[in-house]
Amino acid sequence: MNLDLHFKEDILPRFYQILQKGFLMKVKVGCSVTELFCGQFNISPEYFETRVQTIFLDGNPVDDTRSAIVRDGSHIAISGAMPGLVGAVLRKGGFYSSLRSGISHRENGEDMLYEEGTVFLKIFNLLLNDLGKDFLKKGIWVAEEEINAFLKKQQDDFWKGFDSAKLNGKEVQQEELLNMKWPDNPVFLKVQTHNKK
Repeated sequence: MNLDLHFKEDILPRFYQILQKGFLMKVKVGCSVTELFCGQFNISPEYFETRVQTIFLDGNPVDDTRSAIVRDGSHIAISGAMPGLVGAVLRKGGFYSSLRSGISHRENGEDMLYEEGTVFLKIFNLLLNDLGKDFLKKGIWVAEEEINAFLKKQQDDFWKGFDSAKLNGKEVQQEELLNMKWPDNPVFLKVQTHNKK
């Protein structure tokens, strides 16, 4: 199911909570973390190197993004610089990374096929403002219960920024969205915005 939403731009940050909770992306797996973000998500190598400071792959912090391999079903979380000692320890390739050597991501040497798959991605803190709009504009896969709960808990100020919605190419109204019986599979969500007049 495809859901295309159009909102005024100042409402867009409300959708960032979906990006923090996590969403699915259909990608080519069997590649490095660097290739995923720079080659497939089109994030500039300079930005990825300097702004994406903390990366977790399947629960383990990553230091070498060029050798860490993304597998089908991998869970990836990315963050900008986090404050304090914890942030310093978790930072990729940081001075204190040796303090977490026991939990750092390591490859097992197994050969991986470059093939179609999915990853579950979470984006945090400063990266939301930088990357969130592009991910939402291109489209993300969201669990049906997540999109249903998200829409139903929004207040009037959110809906004042609502312009239009299309479900599988057919225009739907706000009331229909709130009373929708969502299918038991992920929804492909796109959010388009324009500046408030």
